[in-house]
Amino acid sequence: MNRKLAIIIGLQAFLIVVLFWLLAFYGKDEFEAMSEQSEEEIETINRVANKDGATIISISPAAQKQSDILTSPLKASSHQASISTYGNVVSIDSLIELRNRYLAVKSEIDVLKATLSHDKSEFERLKALNQDNKNVSDKALAGAAANTKSDETKITAAESNAKNISDSIRQLWGDTLAQHAINPKTSDLLQALISNKRVLIQTTLPFDAAEPKQNSSIMIAPTAAPSHTMSAQYVSPAPLTNSTIQGKTYFYHAVTNELRAGMQINATTATSSKKSNGVIVPNNAIIWYAGKPWVYQKTGADQFSRKPIHTNIEVDDGWFYQGHLKANDEVVISGAQLLLSEEFKSQIMNENDD
Repeated sequence: MNRKLAIIIGLQAFLIVVLFWLLAFYGKDEFEAMSEQSEEEIETINRVANKDGATIISISPAAQKQSDILTSPLKASSHQASISTYGNVVSIDSLIELRNRYLAVKSEIDVLKATLSHDKSEFERLKALNQDNKNVSDKALAGAAANTKSDETKITAAESNAKNISDSIRQLWGDTLAQHAINPKTSDLLQALISNKRVLIQTTLPFDAAEPKQNSSIMIAPTAAPSHTMSAQYVSPAPLTNSTIQGKTYFYHAVTNELRAGMQINATTATSSKKSNGVIVPNNAIIWYAGKPWVYQKTGADQFSRKPIHTNIEVDDGWFYQGHLKANDEVVISGAQLLLSEEFKSQIMNENDD
């Protein structure tokens, strides 16, 4: 009897285990379906909407404060575009040669003037003696007068020669460098050029470029080594043009031991006479997506829209921009990455709904 009871209890236990396994096996799919349905029924807040073809992200002022989303109005600005051009290091051999010739002629003039002064004194002495009972012959007096006249003729010729040399310097090198060259006292600039502590550079600018201002500078670099940039200071207009590049030419000087006469240089120089009006986009307002720069513009108290910009012109405070953004438009300067995440989270949700 006890054995039959044990067998019955064992069979019952076995049946219970088999039924439980069957229930678990066949109920698994239904349980998963119910779980998915439950998840879909959980409400997800969608802050992104499309309005007139633009994606709008809505964030309440309270959520903005909690997420540290800050905005700043754009400041108006104007930009005078830089011009990239070419130039070359100029040899000053002819300038020095003309200077030496000029100073030699000026020295000759000084000698001739001293001789003239002496000969005039001698003429006056002989004239007085000639008038005093012919103590000196008329022939001697005539000879003294001839010497004086000869001295004056030589001085006139020498001064004409000096003027011609000075004019040649001006025609080749311009007024500023000519003044340095004809000054008997060597200027600091000329001495630095002669001693190779500085180099003289000629650049060519477009005809519509603004005239360089005194004490202005440009950035230059050897064409063969564009990363070796240095500053060059404005000297003066250059009277001769470049045979290969048409435009207005100017002289600059630079302190360097890397450049040699005849080298070609790249120059980022004078600005165009045309000014562009736009705004300054702060660096902390820009986010990068798909290799392009963007900003989030605040279009309402709780609305933001992502706008493309360009970063072609860097300025001290960010980037100069000319386009759909205007002065006093507010852009996000803190929290833009959160807005980008929110925007693309919405796209993922929409793809899942599809």
